[in-house]
Amino acid sequence: MSLANSIYQTLFRRTSTFAITVMVGAVFFERMFDQGGDMIFEQLNRGKLWKHVKHNYESQDDEE
Repeated sequence: MSLANSIYQTLFRRTSTFAITVMVGAVFFERMFDQGGDMIFEQLNRGKLWKHVKHNYESQDDEE
């Protein structure tokens, strides 16, 4: 109970700290959800995306 009580006293007791906690949590969740979705998309489409097949279509003349 002491851990829950200390979290409550630190983050949720005052409205201002509660609002900041919610905003930071939302930003963190959004970033993790976006990166997770991108990771799943790339795993499902491995070998089909341009960055995976680009070397097949580039010639040596383009690099010079």
